Order: sequence, then structure tokens, then C-alpha cells
Amino acid sequence: MPILKKFLKKKNYIRIPLTLTATNHFEIEAKINGVTGRFILDTGASNTCVGLDKLKFFNLSSKESKVKAAGAGATDMETQISTKNLIEIGKWNKKKLKIVLFDLVHVNTALTTHNALPVDGIIGADVLKKGKAIIDYGKCHVYLKQKSPRKT
Repeated sequence: MPILKKFLKKKNYIRIPLTLTATNHFEIEAKINGVTGRFILDTGASNTCVGLDKLKFFNLSSKESKVKAAGAGATDMETQISTKNLIEIGKWNKKKLKIVLFDLVHVNTALTTHNALPVDGIIGADVLKKGKAIIDYGKCHVYLKQKSPRKT
């Protein structure tokens, strides 16, 4: 067993595979509210985001937000906020996740232009921080720390 994998397993981390896309982004599979989707893993995105067109697909309820989104060449995009969502990445999960919803057309256009598949959203630094993420770029995995079992 590789040293990093063995060390992190002892520290209660879960190993999750990543796929390197044609655009050099890491793609990850995750479930939101029990529904599986394709996401970009983005350490530079402050929040986890889902495309507005996926609101019903992921069983999200949302409210208008005064926050404007920016990124990947687009600025001042209207957003909505969805709270109290469950995210599952491999065997790791987080309840009460806040998700930002905005139009991901510009992101998916850039991906498909470079022969990559479109995504449902972006896993951002909020989730990576909660999971104390460690990214193994060489082996294309992300490690997320499981919560320690409660002692009774």
C-alpha cells in the first residue's frame, strides 16, 4: 500500500477517485440530496455551486440572493442560495450544506469546446475545508476526513 494512502487511512480519511479532464480540471462524482452528479473540484471556488437548471434535478429549494457570482471570465451573475442539503462524496458526507446556484452555461461551454463533458456543478473550498481535503495530484485522488465516531 502506498505510504500516503496507508498514513491517511490511519487518520480516518476516505480516498475518492478523481478524473482528469481534457481541460486539466479534476472531475468528481458526488450526490446531492441522494442524486448523483458530475462536478469539477475547484480549490479556487469559495462555495459549492450547482447550475440553476439543476434545481429540480437535485431536489433543491432556493431563495434569491444578493450575492453576485464571478468566475471563469463571467462576472456579476445572479445567484440563488439553497440551504440544508446533504452532499455525499464517496463514503464522506456533510449535512446542512449551503449551495450557491447560478447559470453555469459559460463553464459548460468552455468544457465542451475543449472536448470535456459538461458538469452539474462545482465542489468548492467550503466542502474541501470541511473534509480537511488532501489532493493527490499524481494518483488522481482526493482524501476527505471522516468524522470520528461518537464515543458513548
